[in-house]
Amino acid sequence: MESFRTTGTCSRQILFEVDNNDILTDVKFLGGCPGGLQALAKLTKGKDIHEVISVCEGIKCKNDTSCPDQLAKALEDYIKRREEEKLGVCPAKRGHPQVLKLNIQMVKINFRKREDTKRQDDVIKK
Repeated sequence: MESFRTTGTCSRQILFEVDNNDILTDVKFLGGCPGGLQALAKLTKGKDIHEVISVCEGIKCKNDTSCPDQLAKALEDYIKRREEEKLGVCPAKRGHPQVLKLNIQMVKINFRKREDTKRQDDVIKK
């Protein structure tokens, strides 16, 4: 199970699992508002992590973030670490030029995926 320490929220930590098809199979929040976080966990479980990121990122509660926003950050961090592992990057070398190049590529990929999701949403609305 993956672990992510949150910042700026009542929830202290997010535990989650992602399968080989990028589906969020389990998510648990430690701390925070139990009812809302149980609902968030149920609504995101079984969803593609890129979809979860596009829906949850940018939601604000206090401190310019929220538990859904922190979940999006946790999943983005997971994607970044997974890509670094594929390239054999040691976490201590994250400032290395090759890693910085990877970060730029990941931003471009995420931007394209968000644009594709927005287009799909527009088609569905019509």
